[in-house]
Amino acid sequence: MTIYTIILIILLVAWGGWELATVIRRNRVATLIDEDTFQAGLRKAQVVDLREKKDFDAGHILGARNIPFSTFKAYHQEIRADLPVYLYDQGKTLSTRAALLLGKENYDQIFILKTGYSRWQGKTKKTKY
Repeated sequence: MTIYTIILIILLVAWGGWELATVIRRNRVATLIDEDTFQAGLRKAQVVDLREKKDFDAGHILGARNIPFSTFKAYHQEIRADLPVYLYDQGKTLSTRAALLLGKENYDQIFILKTGYSRWQGKTKKTKY
């Protein structure tokens, strides 16, 4: 039993280290913002929904455009680097990954919705088809 316990502890420490490194890297390139701050800056920023199209069509933040994370590497050039970029997904996992990619491309105004779309209380829009 002790060898399995040691292996489990090593795996947990490695996973925790990886998560910590990801958070540190994300915090270097992006800022987590709450819903009120997100809503206050909506009109001045490019709002990008990273969820897949079917989820976007089911409901999204009013004014957002859909660039699914699965195609983000190919289409992120559509996002202007001179304007703030507001990213969101269901939580913040995809937003973190997208922010890291944009950070490598020298975008400097990247913001992530802290609670994700799952807890969004503001205005939304649904696609009608």
